[in-house]
Amino acid sequence: MRLLLLAATLLTPLPAAAQDKVERVVMLMRHGVRAPITGEAPLDTKVDGQWPAWPVAPEFLTPHGAKAIAQLARHDRRWLGTTGCPAPGSVRIHTNTPERTIATGRAYADALAPACRLTVDHEAAGTVDPLFEPLRAGATAFDANKAVAAITAYTGGVNALTARHAATIRELDRVLGCGLPAGCSTPGPATLKPSADGRGVEFTGPIRATSGTAQVILLQYAEGMPMAQVGFGRADAATIKRLGVLHAALFDVFTRSPYMAAHQAGPLGDHMLKVLTAPTGPRLDVLVGHDTNVTALAAALGVDLDAPGFALNDAAPGGALVLTRRRDARGPYVTLSYRVQPLDAIRNGTATVVDRAIAIPGCATRCPLDRFDKLLRAKLAPVVTG
Repeated sequence: MRLLLLAATLLTPLPAAAQDKVERVVMLMRHGVRAPITGEAPLDTKVDGQWPAWPVAPEFLTPHGAKAIAQLARHDRRWLGTTGCPAPGSVRIHTNTPERTIATGRAYADALAPACRLTVDHEAAGTVDPLFEPLRAGATAFDANKAVAAITAYTGGVNALTARHAATIRELDRVLGCGLPAGCSTPGPATLKPSADGRGVEFTGPIRATSGTAQVILLQYAEGMPMAQVGFGRADAATIKRLGVLHAALFDVFTRSPYMAAHQAGPLGDHMLKVLTAPTGPRLDVLVGHDTNVTALAAALGVDLDAPGFALNDAAPGGALVLTRRRDARGPYVTLSYRVQPLDAIRNGTATVVDRAIAIPGCATRCPLDRFDKLLRAKLAPVVTG
C-alpha cells in the first residue's frame, strides 16, 4: 500500500524520565463526532418525539466534531513540541476512505501545523483499505466458522450477552419513551452466523439493534445539541454513559474475542510495529479509522478503553491509542497511552484532554521494544501477502 510521507516539523523530544527521549510516536485514532449512519438507530425503532436534524449528511464529520479534533491536535502539538511549518518526512497521516475519516485527518493536520496545508493520505474512493477493513479486504486468513465459535466462547453466547444487558435495554426503552411492553426496538431473537461471503459474521438481535441507538444519543450529546433534543429530553450525561454499555457490547462480538481481535487488528498492528521498529521513518505516524479499529487493537493489546463520560470500552470520538518509542541508557522501549477528550469537553468545546498511561500486559509501563514487538505480534493474525 502506498502511504505518502507528509512534511512536518521535527518533533522536540518529550522527557519521560532523566536522559529519556521520544524517538517515534504512532497513534490509532477514531474519527470525530459525525452525523448518524442511516439505519444506525433502526428505522423501525418506536419513539415518543422527533429525531433531531443534523447539520451535515449522514456519516459525515460535523463542524463541531472538527473543532474537537483540532483541540486534540493542538494538545498533541504542545506535547510533541511541534513548532512552525514542517520539514519533510517526519509526520505521516493516513486515513480510511469515508468522508468522516478523511475530514478528521484534515482537521487534525490543519491544527497540528497551522497554515501549512499538509496533505492527508488515503486510498482512492470506493476502494477497501486493508488496514481499516481487513475482513472485507481478505487481508488475513479469516475463518468465519472459527470466528463464530470464538465469539460464542468469549461472550457465553449471544443470548447470554443479551441477558447481561437486559436492564440497560429497558433503560433505553425509557429514554425512547414509546411505552410499549415489548420495548421500543423489536429486532427478534439474537443470532450469530458466518456471513454469506465468509468474510465476516452476521449478528442480529437486541444488542445489534440497541447499540446503534445508544451511540446516536451519545453523538447528539457530543455534538452539543440542546438537552431537550438529546435522547428526546430524557437522557442526561450519566444516562448516556450507562447506555454506552450497549454500544460497547457490540465490540464483544466484532472485535474483543482473541480470534476477532487478531484478525481485525492484524494489518494495523503489523503496520504500527513496523513503524516502531524501523531504523528510519516518520517521527509521528497517525492512522485515522473507526471504533472497530481502536477496540480491536485494545483487545489485542489486552487493555481496556477508559475515558471520562464514556462506558468502559466504548471508543470515544477522536480518542487514540498512542504507542511511543522512547530511548534511555538501557535502549529503546515502548509506552502505551489512551489520549482522549472527556465527553463533556467534546460537547462544550473546551480544550481538556486526558492522556492516560496504560500498563502493557506482560511488560508493565516500560516495555523493551523487542519484547513489545513479540508480545503484540503473537496476538495478531499474519497479514496475507500476494
